[in-house]
Amino acid sequence: MMKDPIIKLTGLTKNYDKLTAVDKLDLHIYPGEIFGLLGPNGAGKTTSILMMLGLTEPTAGTAYVCGHDATRNPIAVKRKVGYLPDNVGFYPDMTALENLCFVAELNGLTKPYAQAAAKDMLYVVGLEREIHKKTGAFSRGMKQRLGLAEVLIKAPEVAILDEPTLGIDPKGVDEFLELIQKLSREHNLTVLLSSHHLHQVQRVCDRVGIFVGGKLLVQGSIESLANNLQQQKGISTVISLGHSQGDTNRFEEALKVLPGLRNLTINGLSIELKTDSDTTAMAVRILVNNGADIVAVNRNDYQLDDIYNTYFENSITTNTVYEKSNGFFKRYQ
Repeated sequence: MMKDPIIKLTGLTKNYDKLTAVDKLDLHIYPGEIFGLLGPNGAGKTTSILMMLGLTEPTAGTAYVCGHDATRNPIAVKRKVGYLPDNVGFYPDMTALENLCFVAELNGLTKPYAQAAAKDMLYVVGLEREIHKKTGAFSRGMKQRLGLAEVLIKAPEVAILDEPTLGIDPKGVDEFLELIQKLSREHNLTVLLSSHHLHQVQRVCDRVGIFVGGKLLVQGSIESLANNLQQQKGISTVISLGHSQGDTNRFEEALKVLPGLRNLTINGLSIELKTDSDTTAMAVRILVNNGADIVAVNRNDYQLDDIYNTYFENSITTNTVYEKSNGFFKRYQ
């Protein structure tokens, strides 16, 4: 039996004059899962998060987080939710320990307990060697780790991370994502990860929602979304042959018995198949039995970028223009 959602958004909408930043968002996120809210910059992800935190009021709809209406009772939500914005700030002349103790005391911890909790948390996020270093000298990756410590020191039920890996080097990204996954599993922490980095989301998230132009276009596990895409587009397989095979007509005729065959193309030493289901092994057996010399087989397993591109391309309308620059998307209306 499925648990009750810890985040429940129903018809959540935010309008700014004529611009609809978030359009009737329905979303359930369950305890202990890592959910990736994936979409280009300007899609409405941060606006949705602000409504979940009670930091901006929705035009319509409701956001219930940890059982509380975020609009009517934002303080109760803030007690149970940790939030890491895309650009976290600290007092630069204070050390990592001093910054974290200050935040802990603001959250109601007594001074002695705040000191002990801060030291423990700095160890958890891998900053134990930087405990007495002033944060003004911190790298972007170190600041994000300290920001995560700030989120976790209040022992939240939900952690909301908005573009947490922005500006971090690849090694730092790997370490940060592993840390998020580890903390979620060990502490049953629910994580909402907002990002436009597809491969990072694919690595750590249990489920994803693709968010474009203020609308949640699709949601589910990557496996289920890939299966849906497979049913729509079929499975593509490319089989590469070795030296000259002579007359390849016999291969074409033999492969026509494949179940669910949508398309078959033979171009020189390359055979391309598109089928309803995975018939790769059967195709290889047929070719070998007909004298083919096979040197490579490549089956297209749909990844998150294929899923994202399919929904992103289908969502572009005549009154919305997306401009890609330096790997980022911006939306203009």
